[in-house]
Amino acid sequence: MALMGKAALAMWWDVAADIRSEFEDWHSHEHYRERLGIPGFLRANRWSLADGGEGVFQMYELESHEVLSSGAYLDRLNSPTPWSTKMMPHHRNMVRSQCRVLESGGASVSRNALTVRFSPLPGHEDALRQSLRDLIVQLVDRPGCVGGHVLRHESPAIAMTKEQIIRGGDKTADWIFLAMGYDERALRQLMQTELSEEAMIQRGAQSGTASGLYILSYSTTATDIA
Repeated sequence: MALMGKAALAMWWDVAADIRSEFEDWHSHEHYRERLGIPGFLRANRWSLADGGEGVFQMYELESHEVLSSGAYLDRLNSPTPWSTKMMPHHRNMVRSQCRVLESGGASVSRNALTVRFSPLPGHEDALRQSLRDLIVQLVDRPGCVGGHVLRHESPAIAMTKEQIIRGGDKTADWIFLAMGYDERALRQLMQTELSEEAMIQRGAQSGTASGLYILSYSTTATDIA
C-alpha cells in the first residue's frame, strides 16, 4: 500500500489572498507540528490550486481510522491554540472527509495532485472500486503519473469539535479518487477523459462529481517534525 497508513484525513478549503501568507506560516510551522505530534499521524501533505486560485487541498496519512477518534486528537480539536482560533474562520467552503483507504498504489506525494470527489450509485460500489483499482495499476507506470488512491469517508462517532464550531461546520466528500503525477498536462488530460464526470458515471458514480488540480506546497512526516 502506497499511503503510509490505512486511513487518511482529506480536506479542501479556500483561503483569501489577503490572509494567505499568514495562513501558510501558521499551517506549516504550528499546525503541522501539532498534528504530527499526535500518535498515528504519519505524514502531512498540502497542495495549492494549480491555476493560482484560493483553493487548498490537504491530506494527512494516518495509521488507522481509529486515530480520528483518539483522545489525543480530540484534545487538540477541542483546545485550539490562539493562532489556530484566529485561522479557523479563514477555512472557507471547508470539505473535510475522515477516510478509510480502499485502494492505494504508487506514490502518495507528487508535484501535482488531481482530486475527484464523488458518490457511487447504490449497488455499484464494488464495480466502481474495481474499475478504479484497474486505473491505479495503469497510473503507476503511465508517463507523467506516479500513482492513485481511493478513499471512502466514514464519520467517527464523536461530537462536533470546537474547531468545527469555529469554522461553522464542515461538508464531506463521500468517495475520493486521487491521481498523483509530475506532469500537470498528464493529470489535466486524465481529468478531461478517464476521470471526467461522464467517465465516472460510466464507472458507476452518481452525477455531480467535483474535480480539482493542485500543485504541491509542503509535505513532511512525523519523523521529520520530531
